[in-house]
Amino acid sequence: MPKSVPVKIHPEKADWQQQLADVITDPAELLDILALPRIPVQAPAPDTSGNGNGFPLRVTRHYLNKIQPGNPLDPLLLQVLVQPQEYLHSPGFNTDPVGDLEAVKAPGLLHKYHGRALLITTAACAIHCRYCFRRHFPYNEHRHRASEWNSRIDYLRRHPEINEVILSGGDPLMLSDQKLDALFSQLESIPQLRYCRIHSRLPTLVTGRITDRLLQRMAQSRLQFVLVTHINHAREIDQQDSLMFTRLHQAGISLLNQSVLLHQINDDVESLAQLSHALFQNRVLPYYLHMLDPVAGAAHFDVDEARAHHIMAKLRAQLPGYLLPRLVREIAGEHSKSPVIGL
Repeated sequence: MPKSVPVKIHPEKADWQQQLADVITDPAELLDILALPRIPVQAPAPDTSGNGNGFPLRVTRHYLNKIQPGNPLDPLLLQVLVQPQEYLHSPGFNTDPVGDLEAVKAPGLLHKYHGRALLITTAACAIHCRYCFRRHFPYNEHRHRASEWNSRIDYLRRHPEINEVILSGGDPLMLSDQKLDALFSQLESIPQLRYCRIHSRLPTLVTGRITDRLLQRMAQSRLQFVLVTHINHAREIDQQDSLMFTRLHQAGISLLNQSVLLHQINDDVESLAQLSHALFQNRVLPYYLHMLDPVAGAAHFDVDEARAHHIMAKLRAQLPGYLLPRLVREIAGEHSKSPVIGL
């Protein structure tokens, strides 16, 4: 393992929105900051590869501070660094790997599973995960226009069997506290809704995003809030993040985590065991471990099912049941996540 080398990284800014205005988008700058050689990435035209090249690098400085300088195989770096393999055609990998487009019932509203619906709240993310299953999603067709937003709320009102709304994106916590407040109020006005689940990676990417105002608003709501974080490696949680999780717990927010099983990042027993322990020590329950969604541009992250079974068998022997995430995959057209069960 290469030794850490001194690296000057910009200090954290106090305001979370200022931090989002100061993200790294230039691969050369990222590699220079981390004292790594530049990697030439020559993307073919979108109509040649079928993958497109409209998914640029984006990473926050808070996340960057967790990456080991001088290590080209750092598992946090590999999640965000654009690689030449993204532009290779891979059979079986496509632009809508989980059937999102077939589940659209109104602009920005997906209804796949009984009892719950998903709202695309924004196209924006704090970082661009290179394995993202929505990296090709047509966000321009699902913008947050007032008229279209009303159609989503109307759909929820017309379906009394829906008792949970999942806020997704993009990342819903990219919205301001004011916009989230207004959204929560609309959801609270729908009588049958009981739960509001927020899928977000932002809490461990930007310091201070979980503001006192946001915590108070969720704690006072009649809805029961669940925050599902997306953390793939134990080193993604630092001391500042631990304090944030404590505040969320004290506010009564249920905390779950879902990870993706990723080649060279967490596809080993030690990494996943450390992640489960780190999550639980921060009051976050390991929830799902997803097999990679076969999205175009991410085939180099794939872990075959036999290896996944082997890893899970060893994890099961090491961890108590409450620390063992459920290994699942999402299959387009199915009515729930599908468990991946070994022999």
